[in-house]
Amino acid sequence: MISGGPIAAGTTRNSQKVYAREVMSIVGEPSRRSKSEMTLEFGDPDLEGLKFPQDDPLVITPIIGNCPVMRVLVDNGASVDNLFHDTFIRMGYHDSQLTPSDTPIYGFNHVKYKVEGAIQLPVTIGEEPREATQILNFQVVKEASTYNALMGRT
Repeated sequence: MISGGPIAAGTTRNSQKVYAREVMSIVGEPSRRSKSEMTLEFGDPDLEGLKFPQDDPLVITPIIGNCPVMRVLVDNGASVDNLFHDTFIRMGYHDSQLTPSDTPIYGFNHVKYKVEGAIQLPVTIGEEPREATQILNFQVVKEASTYNALMGRT
């Protein structure tokens, strides 16, 4: 689990309290977002070859910033999306493209990691006609990892 990093509420305690009050109060009608007609389901054919109880990590190959990136861990315990610096460089980006970030992130065992910077990149998962693209805010860190990126529950 990775935690910390920038959050919607801001970094000060006061801004976090204001945000919590906004979230906890319902004002007006709920937004009328369009709902997707498609659902993601896993059936019996998807279970072939799995042993139960199953606790394997979910590792995917999304398109991040127009590059297919292998070995991306979907970590539902993480609160930030991380892109490791060596992957960032191999994707053709440069440190000058990073937005400075002074907010540290905390990894396993509450170890504090310095963020090199942040970058917003489009992430596409799936294939036509069932694909979705969303802009994610990645925190770029210079750490060694088995994975090229971690996608959290942001």
